[in-house]
Amino acid sequence: MSSTKKRDAECQICGRRFRAGELFPATMIRATVLQIIRDEKPDWSDDGFICHFDLNRFRTKYVETILATEKGELTSLEIDVLESLRQHETLSANTNIQLDESTTFGQRLSDKLAAFGGSWIFLISFGCLMGVWILFNSLLFLWRPFDPFPYILLNLVLSCLAAIQAPVIMMSQNRQESKDRMRAENDYRVNLKAELEIRHLHSKLDLLLTHQWQRLLEIQEIQLDVMEQISEKRQ
Repeated sequence: MSSTKKRDAECQICGRRFRAGELFPATMIRATVLQIIRDEKPDWSDDGFICHFDLNRFRTKYVETILATEKGELTSLEIDVLESLRQHETLSANTNIQLDESTTFGQRLSDKLAAFGGSWIFLISFGCLMGVWILFNSLLFLWRPFDPFPYILLNLVLSCLAAIQAPVIMMSQNRQESKDRMRAENDYRVNLKAELEIRHLHSKLDLLLTHQWQRLLEIQEIQLDVMEQISEKRQ
């Protein structure tokens, strides 16, 4: 009878006495589960024992904590990403509006003249005007045409028009180059920000996957411990 009592021990959680085969030594408990036990039982001693029922309860609590933490991490990850995107101002902008706000009257006029000079309306109108000019100065019934053949006045008008049109087109092209530079700079900044955000997301996903693998391994180790205990009981 006394030998049986010596083999009996008390569970530090529930306070009941069990036989040696129904108890688990505190030194054999995993550190992750042991931390939960110490949070609930501050006077826990590493020299004592715990019954299988209470040990499984703490193991289940640890698994539930892991699952709840995993859900919380997914939510915090989404919040972190949204917060990082919200803190930075939007880099994409409409460069046309920015340029239109800073243009002068001469620049706007050059753009309109260049747009009109490169249109079919100008080409057809100018062709009709030249045809009328040549026809009017080539009629035989006119005794004194104001610009007879070889149409020197018409050549002078065309030369003046070309001399005026060339600088206007060049001014418009310079404006277009400025727009292209602003678009290229804006695209570069947007692409750079997108690249940095993608790298940031990749690093977070890698960290999250690594953390999840560690948690899954811990859960698997606890399951193996429970299976070993069940097999020992059956034997």
